[in-house]
Amino acid sequence: HLMNALGVDTANLGLPGAGALHVEHIKALAREIRDNKLHIAANTACRTMMADVESHVKVCDELGMPIEACTFIGSSPIRRLVEAWSLDAMLKKIAASVSYVVKHGIPVMFVTEDTTRADPETLGKLYKTAIECGAKHICFSDTVGHATPTGVKNLITWAKKLVASTGAEVKVDFHGHNDRGLGVMNALAAASAGADRIHGTALGIGERCGNCSMDQL
Repeated sequence: HLMNALGVDTANLGLPGAGALHVEHIKALAREIRDNKLHIAANTACRTMMADVESHVKVCDELGMPIEACTFIGSSPIRRLVEAWSLDAMLKKIAASVSYVVKHGIPVMFVTEDTTRADPETLGKLYKTAIECGAKHICFSDTVGHATPTGVKNLITWAKKLVASTGAEVKVDFHGHNDRGLGVMNALAAASAGADRIHGTALGIGERCGNCSMDQL
């Protein structure tokens, strides 16, 4: 309710693939938004796995509201090495999960984790696949707080060109962490470079050193 009063556009309610308890929490929060006609939109985080997106769609069907699915996958060479992921396998997972949600009339944001340590060629293929399958938002993540404001400006400028090359109407998000104390500065740099939506957390609470602090932003 406080976020709604502040004018925050959207809130992440949880990760339905984490289990039944998390699903119940997501439903309770979504009902509060729906029943009180709050202006804040809801979304959940989903791995690019059918089990996660199927759980998300079930929640949307039960509540009768189109909760945005934020489908994500690791994109850096480090993650791909550890998981033994091939690029073809990643593209197939993205296509299957994004298409499934879109076919159910639910909005999708496609997210690459660790974007700032991935190579542009790989990122281009991942994002273009998601866009071709119907994603309307794409999110660029500085998952380990690696970037500088100049780097973020360059990243978002590249992202806008990527979207333009597809001819699709797709918006760009930026998600930053605060490992080097640059979370807020990077978020402002992303906004000035043309990002459509900026992520933050209350008091900056998040993994390791936290995320961009919503109150400071």
